[in-house]
Amino acid sequence: MTINCHGKLIDLTIPKVMGILNVTPNSFYDGGNYFDEKGILKQVEKMLSEGATFIDIGAYSSKPNAAFVSEEEELQRLIPVITLVLKQFPETLLSVDTFRSNVAKIAVENGACIINDISAGNMDGKMMETVANLHVPYIMMHMKGTSQTMQSLAQYENITKEMLFYFSEKVALARSFGISDLIIDPGFGFAKTMKQNYEVLDNLELFKMLELPLLAGFSRKSMIYKTLETSAELALNGTTVLNTIALQKGAKILRVHDVKEAMECVKLVSQL
Repeated sequence: MTINCHGKLIDLTIPKVMGILNVTPNSFYDGGNYFDEKGILKQVEKMLSEGATFIDIGAYSSKPNAAFVSEEEELQRLIPVITLVLKQFPETLLSVDTFRSNVAKIAVENGACIINDISAGNMDGKMMETVANLHVPYIMMHMKGTSQTMQSLAQYENITKEMLFYFSEKVALARSFGISDLIIDPGFGFAKTMKQNYEVLDNLELFKMLELPLLAGFSRKSMIYKTLETSAELALNGTTVLNTIALQKGAKILRVHDVKEAMECVKLVSQL
């Protein structure tokens, strides 16, 4: 199981870690932490040295009820960071967290090599065609509505069955456009109640039937810290527990704030 990033085949037989770099002022955990060049480069260097295969840059917070950001502002936040990171660490495999096709296009033209779309094309009808033309891997996440509306749309008769149908349709559509490398993300915390998040995790191995790499993103989310009655800042141990479970159920990429601890999960689980 491989994906092609800038002509480099990344083997996902042994799971990989994707480090999160939010360049937004309002992300739920690290918003506002990485705005100056020194801080950005220090964090990227830390994640790469700890074993991250990918760095995922987000310039538009997707937390519930996040404020709208214009395309112009998203690009103003994003492109200088891509340029900065690749100048200092030219071999870095950069993923860009965006649902806008034009942002995806400009990001890849500036050196990004993966598009991570929380809406799987639902929020921009040109996204899949654009990704196909860019010849980059495409991460498709499950959600309903938008960041502003998703929490009111968490109604399902059978969430796992409905998600599998959703991804089957999305995969077929992506293939029709000619996208070769697809990764699926169940979207923990997106249009899902606490109970539904854990139901999806419990059934995660069923997503293997899609025969595509599975990305798991729990890092410091409310499904952890609310269950533990703590905070995002104190949710690292809980994140490690869920990352371990996800790996045992077939996850191939862990998207995290804390790379070192996620790499330890991968190394230990790989011994089983």
